[in-house]
Amino acid sequence: MGIRKKTNKNPPVLSHEFVIQNHADIVSCVAMVFLLGLMFEVSPHVEWLLLNCGSLEGCSAGKETAVNHFHHGIKDLATIFFYMLVAIIMHAIIQEYVLDKINRKKHFSKTKHSKFNESGQLSAFYLFSFGWGTSILLSENFLSNPVSLWEGYPHTLMPFQMKFYYICQLGYWLHALPELYFQKTKKEDIPRQLVYISLYLVHIAGAYILNLNRLGLVLLVCHYFVELLFHISRLIYFSNENRQLGFTIWAVLFVLGRLLTLSLSVLTVGFGLATAENQGFDWAAGNFNVLFVRVTVLAAICLTQAFMMWKFINFQLRRWREHGQAQTLKKKQAPSKSKSKKDKANGVNGVNSHQADSPRARKEKSS
Repeated sequence: MGIRKKTNKNPPVLSHEFVIQNHADIVSCVAMVFLLGLMFEVSPHVEWLLLNCGSLEGCSAGKETAVNHFHHGIKDLATIFFYMLVAIIMHAIIQEYVLDKINRKKHFSKTKHSKFNESGQLSAFYLFSFGWGTSILLSENFLSNPVSLWEGYPHTLMPFQMKFYYICQLGYWLHALPELYFQKTKKEDIPRQLVYISLYLVHIAGAYILNLNRLGLVLLVCHYFVELLFHISRLIYFSNENRQLGFTIWAVLFVLGRLLTLSLSVLTVGFGLATAENQGFDWAAGNFNVLFVRVTVLAAICLTQAFMMWKFINFQLRRWREHGQAQTLKKKQAPSKSKSKKDKANGVNGVNSHQADSPRARKEKSS
């Protein structure tokens, strides 16, 4: 097999096509600026806090003891930006070395190609986030002690793993915004993706800033598990369209996930925080336990769950409609095939009978 010659010329430097083709390398160079700070010994403690904690004043650290707990601060913005760059690099690695190779083997259509890439990227992220979040829940005993979701509020101090988890979550969903440009997303798909990216950012940032990090972690793990099942089911469906059992299981768990989300939110915010002794608004202390904030949080969660259920019902109705149309087409094709077989059989019998009534056949019978 001969070597293919490259017909495409290199795009002009700093053009749109050049940035899209080389965005991972460009972002890697920007991330190296942060990493170069670790090579100098001017203030290694500050650099470590910048890349791992973000909030210098929020860390309880000593010269001989390890860093234990942190709270959010303005320096988190630099940390989130850095891990947004890391997410862009990881996105490009998964796309080039995993998804593109599978696409070349399967030869998907344009529609399936974009949906396969979306499900592949989100499946990797949801699997990683679900496993990491579950390990935090088990280590902090949040599942065995649900009262800890609201007891002792405000939860201004977080263990390192929980703070790092929120930093990575915000960095990932922020990276999804420039990826709309890097992946050449269709114009009709951009509004849909902007909606769910904005919902993720608002809810995660809200739980992080309002010190509802424990409740937010539980709800994220629950939600990510359901979404992971959906995207894995869609990947399986692309490989074999007859395998749709995963969508049925996902539909049941999706409804249960919405009920669990509403129950935990009402229990924690509506009852737990409402009956807590530490009532009042104190920005410095991180206390937002007032009626207006509680009602706003519950309203945001309830509206989001209602929106997701509305999208879910429309999705199921569309699936049932497409399934019904496919069944009717199969029923119409079956009688047409049977009629064609009967016509062929009748045609052969007609020829035989015509040959039997011919003069030559009569002579043979008389003889």
